[in-house]
Amino acid sequence: MDLKLKDKVFMVAAGSKGLGFGIAKALLEEGAYVSIGSRSQSNIDKAINELSNISTTHIMGHTLDASNSDSIKSWTDASTQKFRGLDGLVVNAGGPPVGQFDDFSDDDWQEAFELTLMSSVRMIRCALPHLRKRKGGAILTLTSSSVKEPIDILLLSNVMRSGVTSLAKSLSKQLASEHIRINNLIPGRMDTDRVR
Repeated sequence: MDLKLKDKVFMVAAGSKGLGFGIAKALLEEGAYVSIGSRSQSNIDKAINELSNISTTHIMGHTLDASNSDSIKSWTDASTQKFRGLDGLVVNAGGPPVGQFDDFSDDDWQEAFELTLMSSVRMIRCALPHLRKRKGGAILTLTSSSVKEPIDILLLSNVMRSGVTSLAKSLSKQLASEHIRINNLIPGRMDTDRVR
């Protein structure tokens, strides 16, 4: 299939495992340049090794703590410098802990906010100047089917991912005139390490 992604540049957060890895692999197979961000250098190395059978020149990895603005900026800067620009961003991060309302302190809520909602805000903020230089591009946020029907034990994720969904919907209208598309992917249960 030709999705017309040859030589386009994409950043994929949480790209060393799960859905992020699957997206990175599909982009590489289409001839795109891909920068994967992951918290774990060993996971990055493993992913790069596995993806190198598709391409060794179109892939890079960079450590990324999605809850940290400096880390997001560092990943964006390294990716756009190596591949000379940006055409698309996949916003993704591991989810907050499971539990019920009484299980969580203010700190737990704040950490979930930083990891899930603010990571999306910060990644998009860092990517936009590069997409605007290209006069267009695409942003995809990975959320969850819990944005349509909350999942009992995923309270923190339910709340924060709903915020990401609203952010993307609001930005889709604002950015349309700049030829920047933004969409939500709302997966249900997938056979990933996190679900296991």
